Amino acid sequence: MSSLLVFPGQGAQQPGMLQRLPRETLIEASDSLGEDVLQLDSSEALRSTRAVQLCLLIAGVAASRQLLQDGLTADYVAGLSIGAYPAAVVAGALSFSDALHLVSLRGELMQRAYPQGFGMTAIIGLQLSTVVDLLAQVHGAETPVYLANINADNQVVIAGNDKAMQAVAELARSRGAGLAKRLAVSVPSHCPLLDEPAQTLAEAFANVELKTPKIAYLSGSRARPVTKVEALRDDLAFNMCRVVDWRGTVQSAYERGVRLQIELPPGAVLTGLARRVFEQGTVTAFDNARLDTLQALLREEEGRRP
Repeated sequence: MSSLLVFPGQGAQQPGMLQRLPRETLIEASDSLGEDVLQLDSSEALRSTRAVQLCLLIAGVAASRQLLQDGLTADYVAGLSIGAYPAAVVAGALSFSDALHLVSLRGELMQRAYPQGFGMTAIIGLQLSTVVDLLAQVHGAETPVYLANINADNQVVIAGNDKAMQAVAELARSRGAGLAKRLAVSVPSHCPLLDEPAQTLAEAFANVELKTPKIAYLSGSRARPVTKVEALRDDLAFNMCRVVDWRGTVQSAYERGVRLQIELPPGAVLTGLARRVFEQGTVTAFDNARLDTLQALLREEEGRRP
């Protein structure tokens, strides 16, 4: 039996999400960035992709430090999109300071590439093959739209320009989709539209030291562990332009014996998705449970290791 810590992506952000976290990590982040990070999580500030991504990184690292006290550890980490960065920090593969500067650049690159008119839309209630067919009907030079996230058997996210996403959403509703909703994400992540910003980020990554993960790192796009440093560098730098296979990632963890998943802040979106996969075990979120209860669950899983 083993445990998995998961970290959410954009769309999970909440105003005030940093306010209740340990001040030590907030001060460390502020000193590293040269700005007060508590100014990043207001409703107005969170309109910026950079602010959103930094807040998600800081929240994940701060809460993990609270959770993994007194020698506690987990067996696996995984993050959806930007969540891969706190996952890599918690795994011991990337320093928190380097992560802060890389994520700051990542957010700026993504925002600058598509300042308006683009984003992401969730489609719930249709099979993946049906959505792929609808994308093929709409996609074109003036209407770019792509598959971005596979979150569950009947829940996917698409990315592209507003006109194209609206056309796919209308087709999806006509095919019986339960929901086709524009997400609170202002850039078209996880598709070829971000190939160029990803390449620029990869150049910045070339100057950063990475280490072999101490906690197994599951890639959200490959849905399998990444152990080699150069493969991890590639995974982090290019995850913004690659499809997220979150369904496959959670299934991979379960097949590897994971029976405890804890979702780090903010929110509990990934908790709901995991419940569809975990036929046995415990799936919970940091924000919905007592800290001592979560630590007891981790200790219990540690005691079951062979």
